[in-house]
Amino acid sequence: MIVLGIETSCDETAVAIVKNGKKILSNEVYSQIAIHRPYGGVVPEIASRKHIEIILVVLKEALNKANLSLKSIDVVAVTQGPGLVIALLVGICVAKAIAFALKKPLVAINHLEAHLAAIFLEDKKPDFPFIGMVVSGGHTNLYFVKNLLEMKQLGQTLDDAAGEAFDKVAKLLNLSYPGGISIEELAKEGNPKAIRFPRPRVAGYNVSFSGLKTAVANYLKRHPQTKRADVAASFQEAVVDTLINKALTAIKKFSLSRLVIAGGVAANKRLREKLCRIAEKEKIEVFFPSVSLCTDNAAMVAALGYHYFKAKRIVSFEFDAISRYPIFT
Repeated sequence: MIVLGIETSCDETAVAIVKNGKKILSNEVYSQIAIHRPYGGVVPEIASRKHIEIILVVLKEALNKANLSLKSIDVVAVTQGPGLVIALLVGICVAKAIAFALKKPLVAINHLEAHLAAIFLEDKKPDFPFIGMVVSGGHTNLYFVKNLLEMKQLGQTLDDAAGEAFDKVAKLLNLSYPGGISIEELAKEGNPKAIRFPRPRVAGYNVSFSGLKTAVANYLKRHPQTKRADVAASFQEAVVDTLINKALTAIKKFSLSRLVIAGGVAANKRLREKLCRIAEKEKIEVFFPSVSLCTDNAAMVAALGYHYFKAKRIVSFEFDAISRYPIFT
């Protein structure tokens, strides 16, 4: 079965073609990072306009790389949300048009579920059940994953997501957007133990990063001459420790031994290195998608679309974009 995936939830215009939910035939992504960098973050209207301008080009590239025509597509899968509605609507309109014209079934995908499904495009796959964590610019959520169609949300960020905190602290350090990449690069030159920033303590499986961001801002005001690399490394360490603590807490609570970390922040090398080291001691299997599948892409949308279709989660053409909604529980 050939599934066409379309993703436009934020600032990546992505189209992919996946066979049987596991083999990537093409995975094309047009990134708008350079466009939004002068603004220090994503401007929704600009993102939407660029999606409109480029999406058919990306679609053609995906079809050419897979050596297929639109008539070869069996199912159309598109991100419904969460995300920027004005951006989501571009992908949804294109998906509806293709499905309608070709009389193909259409499935609407939860972006967060798709991030967790990305790991099943890798050679090494986890058995069910497992604990899943989605860590990105807009989300920091923790889940109990029974299977790809049954996921229970355990916790989420109460304010800033981890990626959002990276962006805001990067601004404090006069670093360029996106902050996650800039801070990670600068942190290589710093000492992660130089400054003991607080590890946010929130009950249950929820997380909070606004206090950590404020702590960094206050520290910089009091110590303006501090080496920026030390601040970056120490802040990054606090975020990494917080994420690892929450994930391991859930692992132990549910007596599981498998953990999947997905989303853009999952590409962070320090997070990968430290978590893998701790997991080895704790005898926990940790799974990270490859970096290209951590950031927003359409292969994960197409992969999950295959399972949605098999479960008969087909939608009518009346469905709309959703800015925020919980993962399936």
